[in-house]
Parts: sequence; structure tokens; C-alpha cells
Amino acid sequence: DNYDAIVLGTGLTECVLSGLLSVSGYKVLHMDRNNYYGGECASLNLEQLYEKFSKGKPDPSLGKSHQYNVDLCPKLLMANGKLVKILRKTVAARYNMEFMVIEGSYVCRDNKVYKIPTTEK
Repeated sequence: DNYDAIVLGTGLTECVLSGLLSVSGYKVLHMDRNNYYGGECASLNLEQLYEKFSKGKPDPSLGKSHQYNVDLCPKLLMANGKLVKILRKTVAARYNMEFMVIEGSYVCRDNKVYKIPTTEK
């Protein structure tokens, strides 16, 4: 096949570029070497996380892999933020995008996990 553009990687920049080229009528081949989307900002389930860091298989006592969603690069979209408004007005809305309240946010520092304190406001 012939393509007008080949985009390597599925980070935010690559996905936006690929999408813009595609809606402009270009034939785009979009590929990634990983078995997940998002590049270095991906959100991984437990099995993907263990595989990425060569830790073997997760302990079954941790539960089902799909119950985990670990961000390699933490990111939050504020409900009233400009990015959410832009996403709602673009073709991204076609993908049945949903926003939900998070139960908690945690960070790992010096091999310890800490919960980030939050308030409703």
C-alpha cells in the first residue's frame, strides 16, 4: 500500500498529528512498537506494567489485571478545563469519551506509595 504519511509512536503528539492528517484527507499509517497506546504517557494494566519493567507475572493475590490502571506519567484533566472543552468539540467525542471522578491519586517516591490529599473544591 501507499501512504501519504507514516507516524511512529502513539504518544499524544503522534496521535494528534495522525488524526489531523487523516481528517485532512491524507492516507496515514500509524504504528507503535508497544502492544499498548500512549508511549511514555500510557496507562497500563497490571500485566502490561509487569511486562514493561521485566518483573515476570503479577502475583494472583493482587487480583485481576484489568482492575488496575497505572499511569506512567500521571495526568488529570480538570472538568472545567480548556482541554476538556476542546476535546468535547472535536471528533474525539465520536469515541464515546467518558469522564469520571477518580477515587484517589497516589505517587511513589523512595519505594513508598503515598496518597495525594484532595478536597471537593
